[in-house]
Amino acid sequence: MDYFLKYFLIICNLLFTVLGLLLLTLGVWGLISKESFAQEKISSIGTDPMLVVLSVGFLLTVLCLSGCVGALRENRCLLKLFSATVLVLITAQVIIAIVAHTLQDQIEGNLRSGMLVAIARYQDDLDLRFITDEIQSNLQCCGADNYRDWEINIYYNCSAPGVLACGVPATCCVDPLENGTVWNSQCGVGAQLLDEFTAQSVIFLGGCLGEISRWIKQHEGLIGIIVTVVFGVQILILFITIRLLERINQIQAIVKGGHILFGDSHLLSFHYAKQRCDRKLETIKKHLL
Repeated sequence: MDYFLKYFLIICNLLFTVLGLLLLTLGVWGLISKESFAQEKISSIGTDPMLVVLSVGFLLTVLCLSGCVGALRENRCLLKLFSATVLVLITAQVIIAIVAHTLQDQIEGNLRSGMLVAIARYQDDLDLRFITDEIQSNLQCCGADNYRDWEINIYYNCSAPGVLACGVPATCCVDPLENGTVWNSQCGVGAQLLDEFTAQSVIFLGGCLGEISRWIKQHEGLIGIIVTVVFGVQILILFITIRLLERINQIQAIVKGGHILFGDSHLLSFHYAKQRCDRKLETIKKHLL
């Protein structure tokens, strides 16, 4: 049973290591593709979302590799480090969940403020522009509360001199594709000048905050299952790691009790090999008798 748990822990850590490497690769690719290391952009790299993705990927890779190597080599130091880190992560997630539930209204207010900031900086920040476009196109919404929120953007404000004045981005449009093939980036021009009855055939009128809340309510069952599975896997990995550590300590105590000293490495393998030899000897004795 312990042998099975050991290799189950190794496989789980390998899978999460692959996930960490994918995030690490995505982060590096994002920073390179946006030329974030260029001299004129290097000063603002600390606020780049791709840096967060890269950091999470790196930390996940290092953590899971330590758990994988610790289980494979039966190294108590690595397993203790791994189990302590997993325990800290589980505790942090529980605290975050409690705080998020307690401060739900404040979080909604912060989300609204963040959405308005993204709208105001839409043309100047490529990351915020990408996130805003994805939210609006996928949830079929426009602005934070409604489509008139785009008036706070200096380019879409009606007093702006450009062609975008009194308009909204193309991702607000009901049908941004002409003839189903060509992307019409000007489909939202002048949309703020239309009354709601006329505008509803051109753009989405509803704000994205309401659509986000509606999407969460519609998928709360799936979200609950995913959160439960992820949390359960972490608890299981912690349990297996602690069980493996206890078994290594027991075997080391037995081996030391017999006046044979070994390092942490391969204690379980030595124990299982000894058990197999003992069983084979018993079988041979029975045949001889």
